[in-house]
Amino acid sequence: MSISKAYDDHDAVGLAGLVARGEVSAAELLEEALRRAEAAQARFNCVTLAQPETARRRVAEGLPDGPLRGVPFVLKDLGAGAVDFPSNSGSRATAGRAAEQDSNFYARLAAAGLSTFARTPSPEFGVGPATEAAVYGGPTRNPWNPEHTSGGSSGGSAACVAAGVVPAAHASDGAGSIRIPASSSGLYGLKPSRGLMPTGPVAGDGWGGLATNGFLSRTVRDTAALLDATAGGDLGAPHAAPIPSMRFGEAVARPPERLRIGFLRGNLMGERLHPDCVAAVEDAAKLLESLGHEVEEAPLPDADTPEVIRAVALLMACDNAGTFRDLAKAEGVAPEALDLEPIAKGALRVGSDVDGAEVIAGIELVHRYGRKLARWMQPYDAMLTATLAEPPAKVGRFAHKTEDFWAYRLHPSEGVYAYSPFTASFNATGQPAASLPLFWNEAGLPIGVHIAMQFGRDAELTALSAQIEAARPFTAHRAPGWVGGA
Repeated sequence: MSISKAYDDHDAVGLAGLVARGEVSAAELLEEALRRAEAAQARFNCVTLAQPETARRRVAEGLPDGPLRGVPFVLKDLGAGAVDFPSNSGSRATAGRAAEQDSNFYARLAAAGLSTFARTPSPEFGVGPATEAAVYGGPTRNPWNPEHTSGGSSGGSAACVAAGVVPAAHASDGAGSIRIPASSSGLYGLKPSRGLMPTGPVAGDGWGGLATNGFLSRTVRDTAALLDATAGGDLGAPHAAPIPSMRFGEAVARPPERLRIGFLRGNLMGERLHPDCVAAVEDAAKLLESLGHEVEEAPLPDADTPEVIRAVALLMACDNAGTFRDLAKAEGVAPEALDLEPIAKGALRVGSDVDGAEVIAGIELVHRYGRKLARWMQPYDAMLTATLAEPPAKVGRFAHKTEDFWAYRLHPSEGVYAYSPFTASFNATGQPAASLPLFWNEAGLPIGVHIAMQFGRDAELTALSAQIEAARPFTAHRAPGWVGGA
């Protein structure tokens, strides 16, 4: 078997098995990944700050004997601090910054034996649902159709996985940034419960607890293996999720009992979605019913979703404004003098103008909303919706050209919330939620479906995802932009 064919035919767990049995070497897999990264970068602009010599040195010195030893891997260019892998955070203002110490999250990835070699583009400080930051010289494009976005803010990671550069990649999610690119790029993406993933030792609490690390993958078992390697709180964490009922790898092999599943054809206020997205939900509901689950259309939640989404956007702006002020202070300049893109300047203005009382009120609103949605979901084991309100956006729709932060996030037809009306709600509640690639429209674009469960039921969501994948394998679909040998 050639290295290229082995790489095409196996997910991360499968590649780790080949390395463990001596059928391929970590060095061979790394060189194949580097070759593919170069090809994908030329077509999709999905790799940045590559460190091939660092990766080769680590392989030569001997990777840790972890469960994913030798599997090539990439980090999103936002968070996941790693001394060996500088980061731009998607911004010209912070280009090439090196971390002073490894984050706990990256340390766990390294201990699992992964062969990290690069980062992947992100919008500036994670602000949007498309990856088009100026620091990368152009937009990141979708391997399913390069005229469309691969999503954001983990859009570079999504493009890398969809193109076959790596079988799985780091992602993070503060308002949908795992699930939006998963839906846009035909991948599996699970946002863990708040507090399940480590954030220390330097970072405190991203976006007031809205943000979490996670992964994008082509198979559920790859995400499960990565979660088993990294999940669990760390010292001094401000939030803690319940210990999962089983290891994620075990959940993949244990189909769930019969579940009661609600679904919505529209958004959380009952507004209509694009027909492709409605079709995806109805198709998934039929599939779940065929698997023996009780499936019914759910009532709308009695919750102030629009106000909460505005509060989420406000917390995002305030967090970014604080980052910009700290950066400006360290450089001895005014925040307005930083080399920021227009939408980041808009976030700085919004975050600087708000008073503390409004921020505290917003946090309280978000927490009350979490209680309301938990009560709404009590009759159900899971809730099914579309991931996005429409198919993947064209490149340029969510470019950073405007300073009107509120319009960018909340415009009733063109804003981020109108495009992604479900994902941020479950960042606000802290519940686990996943996007699954079950539907492709007539244009050949992937349309994800979104399944959420009650707080702490991450393992059960993994088990349900694996059952769905067994019935309709995700890897049966391969993007036209695949850069492998097959």
